[in-house]
Amino acid sequence: MQTLYIHPENPQPRLIDQAAQLLRDDKLIVYPTDTSYAFGCRLGAKEALEKLKHIRELDDKHQFTLLCRDLSEIATYAVVDNHQFKQLKAHTPAPITFILTATRDVPKKLAHPKKKTIGIRVPSNPIAQALLEAMDEPILTSSLILPDQSQILDDPFDIEEALSNQIDGLINAGIQTTKLTTIVDMTESSPKIIRQGATNVDSLMI
Repeated sequence: MQTLYIHPENPQPRLIDQAAQLLRDDKLIVYPTDTSYAFGCRLGAKEALEKLKHIRELDDKHQFTLLCRDLSEIATYAVVDNHQFKQLKAHTPAPITFILTATRDVPKKLAHPKKKTIGIRVPSNPIAQALLEAMDEPILTSSLILPDQSQILDDPFDIEEALSNQIDGLINAGIQTTKLTTIVDMTESSPKIIRQGATNVDSLMI
């Protein structure tokens, strides 16, 4: 496993490029987001996705999330009308995952098999944003919750100890504040909160 020590506020471009190369090479990494550390792999990755499913013991019904740089990428992966787009624009970037109807461009194995939905999130974390910029495409992301634990790991040395033989790369940016994302289902006529996390979204419910 390769460990990259990246500054949380001013990510070093050379190290960001190394992390992006790992993703391009179908490797599974752990990196910081605006809520906590998370698993990340390239959209369309095969080996990395299998590793992720194996580590987290995920079945085919798992709702995956795409981390996007901004909303300009959203139309490729999710169906949104003008009203939804305005709501999303008013609430991004933020630790909110929006569940939206997936477009046909989303690989079948990533969209929820029955509902055909995809999670979309725009982060404010400098490292996550720099990584997305370097990749020039969304990153498939998943919470760093291990099957036998209820808490997300927040200390990179604990992550290294638990996962060093199972992941390919770790961006160590120090201990992260552990928060859960708020999850909002936008597929019906009115938004529905699936999980109340770090961000209050009452204004979405109006």
